Amino acid sequence: MSWWDDGDGADTDEDEPYGQYDESSVRVRPNPKGNRPRTKTRPTYDNAPTGWVTNVDRGRFGVLVSVEGVEHVITATKARELGRKSVVTGDHVSLAGDVSGDEGSLARIVKVAERTTLLRRSADDTDEVERVIVANADQMLIVVAAADPEPRTRLIDRYLVAAFDAGLDPILCITKTDLADPGPFLAHFACLDLQIVTSRQDDVPFDALHELLDDKVTVTVGHSGVGKSTLVNALTGSTRAIGVVNSVTGRGRHTSSSSIALRVNNGGWIIDTPGVRSFGLGHVEPANVFRSFASHAIPVLPAPDGIPLDQAHDWEIVDRVQAGELGPTGVERLDSFRALLTGMGGEDPGTE
Repeated sequence: MSWWDDGDGADTDEDEPYGQYDESSVRVRPNPKGNRPRTKTRPTYDNAPTGWVTNVDRGRFGVLVSVEGVEHVITATKARELGRKSVVTGDHVSLAGDVSGDEGSLARIVKVAERTTLLRRSADDTDEVERVIVANADQMLIVVAAADPEPRTRLIDRYLVAAFDAGLDPILCITKTDLADPGPFLAHFACLDLQIVTSRQDDVPFDALHELLDDKVTVTVGHSGVGKSTLVNALTGSTRAIGVVNSVTGRGRHTSSSSIALRVNNGGWIIDTPGVRSFGLGHVEPANVFRSFASHAIPVLPAPDGIPLDQAHDWEIVDRVQAGELGPTGVERLDSFRALLTGMGGEDPGTE
């Protein structure tokens, strides 16, 4: 017997609690999202306030904005409509929400402008998954110590490849020159037309650095412990932690975990990046490796078979080494060149 059956054997509406209601008695719940029909039209944010990303920290972004001519950094998050598109230090973005910068305020990054340059690296040379480090920089300051820790020429070669691939002008800064003569190390790069600055531990070359950095956006890279943060602090007035070199391993300790843009005292910006011990180039086309080993940007005619004219000069180091013009240092450069190319799946330029 059903629980609504009164036991008389008759199955009537009166016996069923639900039978006394009709469709007009059903309560219709209001639409919690409103009664307007959904549309695929999304705002364009053409007139949205804009800003420049200065740092990224666990899903929160520091964004430099200008309100009535006054600059300040606000906190923002990435809007859902951006999907998988990354937002990195150096990006120019459009914003929605609260851009006042007041305590507790939070804006949304709703659009990322087209990037002019993009510095990337991968886990290793065979990994095509890239990690974007910095966008829209003008140049790369490669910081390397003359000693403590010992300089690594092949790591510098990788930085040079990454700089040229990203469209950045490289600058080589040698620190701790009071501990060792940088001459033998610099000889490895004598065939390149590089801007070079040297620095002692107790003497930062402010004039030389300001001449190169003012009015530019410069990304710094370097092995942990080479003095990168010391230079950045001296040039920006920052008080970021300074690492030391482990006396047992000879390796530097990481003092920063994310990229951050800091204003140079006399103008311009430095983007300080975490120190790394490796720099994978799996995302780089092998053809772009050539540029970091050429000393002139003038094509040499005729070009080798299969090499475009605008890349013909990139084989110059091969010809000069084979002619004996660069001596033992040139041979080491060529070996590094060949190792990079073959490691990335390119052809060995030393073979016929």
